[in-house]
This record gives sequence, C-alpha cells and structure tokens, in this order.
Amino acid sequence: MKPKINNITAWKQAELLMQPAFIRILDHIRKKLENSVWQGTYEEVQTPIPGYRLDLEYENQKISINVWELCYQVCFSNYISTHAAEETVEIDIDINLLNEEGNVNWDMLDEKALKVVENMMADLPKVE
Repeated sequence: MKPKINNITAWKQAELLMQPAFIRILDHIRKKLENSVWQGTYEEVQTPIPGYRLDLEYENQKISINVWELCYQVCFSNYISTHAAEETVEIDIDINLLNEEGNVNWDMLDEKALKVVENMMADLPKVE
C-alpha cells in the first residue's frame, strides 16, 4: 500500500524518520535471523514502489517481505499493510518518534522498530 502525505510538515517528518527506521529495521532483522532457522537475503525491487524486499527461506518455505512496509509501520501511526500494493491511504506521522525539538527520538524509534520486527518474525509460519 502506498502512503499518502498531504502536508509539507508531515512530508518533512517522514523524510526525517524513514532512513533511521530503515536502519533500525535492518539491524533488528539481522539480530533476529542470527538465532533463527530462517535464512534471509535482500533484493532491490522497482515495483510497486522502488525499495527492498527481504526473502526468508527455510527448507521448502519461502516468504517475501517488503522492507518499506515495515518502515511505514514504524513511521506512521495509522499504517496497516494490505495485499493491494496499488492502494493509497492517507497516513499520520507517529509524532511519538519525534522529540520536543522535532528531531528523531532514537529510543522510541528503536523500540517501535524492534516491536515491528518481532511481530514480523512471530507471523512467520511455525517451523519444527
């Protein structure tokens, strides 16, 4: 799903948050995969939005996850993933991720990124 940002302030806040969210998401995925049976690889994709896909594989199971979707879950307070990639939804910045000066609140961002990655891992098919 494509996020839609309707004002310049929210756009600037999204620009400020997306790269740190991306970095924290990748770091948490790396740490979780170290203690997992799943093997992960990244691939650059162009559609529906240029970005990165995480391919997880274990035995005969393969799962693909859009990394931007994970970042959106971190940065936006009302973002819900759907299977309709072309769908556009108006979003709200999670202002809890910003401090009083309008800068990144690193502790809150890291905490939310970890929760998003933990939820992603919990949603993977159960393996024995």
